[in-house]
Amino acid sequence: MSSLTVLEPGPLATIQDRGRSGQAALGVPASGACDRASYALANRLVGNPLGAAAIEATYGGLVVHADTDLVVAITGAPCTGVPLNAPTTLRAGQVLRLGAPASGLRTYVAVRGGIDVPAVLGSRSTDLLSGLGPAPLAANQTLPIGSSVEPMPGVDLAPVAHPTGGSVVLRVTPGPRRDWFTDAGWAALVSQVYTVSSNSNRVGVRLDGEPLERARTGELASEGMTRGAIQIPPSGTPVIFLADHPVTGGYPVIAYVAGADLDACAQTRPGQPVRLLSS
Repeated sequence: MSSLTVLEPGPLATIQDRGRSGQAALGVPASGACDRASYALANRLVGNPLGAAAIEATYGGLVVHADTDLVVAITGAPCTGVPLNAPTTLRAGQVLRLGAPASGLRTYVAVRGGIDVPAVLGSRSTDLLSGLGPAPLAANQTLPIGSSVEPMPGVDLAPVAHPTGGSVVLRVTPGPRRDWFTDAGWAALVSQVYTVSSNSNRVGVRLDGEPLERARTGELASEGMTRGAIQIPPSGTPVIFLADHPVTGGYPVIAYVAGADLDACAQTRPGQPVRLLSS
């Protein structure tokens, strides 16, 4: 059986696929890859079927040993020391090391055949909020590789732009609790330059900036939440929900990030400037 062994997991490395969508009514979060486009591209480059499990590495640092000959593809945040956006062969005994990325935060490593860990509720994704799925990767952990594959795409290199290291602009539309904030509060949301907080994670991107002025006080009953929702906690500064967001929440949702911009949002790193643009 084909396999690879994790020598060093780096700051955080997890197994991710498309997630557990459609089970929110049961209280099960979706989870899955944060940067869906990069995850999907990695799998396509190695001829994996839709939804195959891959590794999501946060800020590089991942070191893996090929126990057998493997075909891999690495996408997302461009880590030093590895080929990017192209299929490559790792011979048995070779070691793959992901250095710190020059820009972006999350890098995806797909292996032809997919990471064949047991599925939980239909997904192999690690959900850090609920604890569902496999635990984050650890040193000396061996990962089995599956055998379900499709023809290789015949692509030597995918011409995909790297995540930006500068200011990120995310388009937003008003949410269901826009009226809980004054017009001045909304104007502040879409005019100021935020910075990504170091408290951000797979649950959400927390933004540091000036608190938003509320038109209403009090508390909400818990409401359903979705990826891309911008929730305003008592601090008055936004939290943009990502893959491991809770299925419900009690803080007002002032806006939503456009779906097409969520992958870029998932690649932002602490200290990076972010603007929310009304669309």
